[in-house]
Amino acid sequence: MSKKQKGAKVIAFANQKGGVAKTTTTLNLAAAFVEKGHRALCVDMDPQGNLTMSQGIDPDTVEKSMYDVLVHGIPIREAIQTREVDVACASIDLAGAEIAMSTQIGRERSLERALAPVRGDYEFICIDTPPSLGLLTINALTAADKVIVPVQCEYLSMRGLIQLQNTLAMIRDNLNPNVEIEGILPTLVDTRTVHAKEAIELLEENFGDRVFASRIRKTVRFAEAPVKGMSVLKYDPDGRAAYSYRQLAKEVLDNG
Repeated sequence: MSKKQKGAKVIAFANQKGGVAKTTTTLNLAAAFVEKGHRALCVDMDPQGNLTMSQGIDPDTVEKSMYDVLVHGIPIREAIQTREVDVACASIDLAGAEIAMSTQIGRERSLERALAPVRGDYEFICIDTPPSLGLLTINALTAADKVIVPVQCEYLSMRGLIQLQNTLAMIRDNLNPNVEIEGILPTLVDTRTVHAKEAIELLEENFGDRVFASRIRKTVRFAEAPVKGMSVLKYDPDGRAAYSYRQLAKEVLDNG
């Protein structure tokens, strides 16, 4: 496994439940790393292409995307575009990648192999995953050193954590013995509600110090920034959301 440890720290952002601010977190944490002077790459593994779009790139007009990387084996550098951060773009074709890859030998390792040549170019590689535990997410978890799990503070979102843990256990047994949860990130927190407070207490009871101290609160800026094709850090640099992601970056950097 030693070859995987060289170069960038690879972080997958995973939760099979949608709408938990996973894409927002992937992009803004990477943007916070870049702001602190680190080199970061975002890899968009979600066929919806929201991360690609939130950097002002239209997934429908991308000539080479993660689909070509995973299915046709083109070098990942050909799918990378530079904006605030470097983005390995998604395109709508990615929806067909799981079927196209299903006959490949070693299909769970396609992303790990694709990242190997660029790991030395970056300090962090942040992978956004689709809201499912299919082959694209399994590729991300197999390539990753760490997993950050954004969790919306509500009961249903928490149940997904158990499924994700089961999947991770399976991946550790079969594909990537070293992958572990870096932390669980409470997102879309509405601090005014008792429910949110109870949910965070429940998370901390179950996962202890694996719950990040940072909290990503609900703010209108979240919805506005991607439409403008930029991170929250660039769109509203002095706002609460930008501050939260800087704090998160500090926590991740302090954890080594």
